[in-house]
Amino acid sequence: MNKVTPALFARYPKAADFAASDRAELEELVRTTGFYRNKAKSIQGATSKITSEFGGEVPQTMEEILTLPGVARKTGNVVLGTAFGIASGFVVDTHVFRLSHRMGLAKAKNPVEVEKQLTALIPEKDWIDFGHILIHHGRAVCAARTPRCEDCVVFSHCPKIGVDAKPAKERLLKTGKPLSERIASSKKKKTKAK
Repeated sequence: MNKVTPALFARYPKAADFAASDRAELEELVRTTGFYRNKAKSIQGATSKITSEFGGEVPQTMEEILTLPGVARKTGNVVLGTAFGIASGFVVDTHVFRLSHRMGLAKAKNPVEVEKQLTALIPEKDWIDFGHILIHHGRAVCAARTPRCEDCVVFSHCPKIGVDAKPAKERLLKTGKPLSERIASSKKKKTKAK
């Protein structure tokens, strides 16, 4: 989606422009992203509601943003965090879901529950940035099928759950307690120190 947004916003600079757009033209602009018909429908529905109910401005609460067609918690968290700096929750996309399990940060079977586990574990001030870090790391290093553990900056701290990790030539594979347990332990030590 990031690759098509410059052309989209050049063509439709305001929410009202998206809402009034020709559906076929909008579909063509988002075609390369997959599910383009559904995306175009959701874009028009969301921008129509933004225009009619929110004065052309994207709402800035999770409760309001979830009323927009095609918007669920992942998108709501991305928009609120990235556009407004509001940490209303933790973005759980496919990368965050995979890495949170692989690193032992979460065990839940669905994104909403993983988000609850991550928000209980990670300090709120870090929700936005840590979410972006996990997404980037999941794309660049810790891929689903072929994670490049030998290039990973958290190699020695990651339990590599579900991964047949092969250590680099001179690096020994070190697995330990899941990262969530180490973070919790670290929090307890800091609390005791205060």
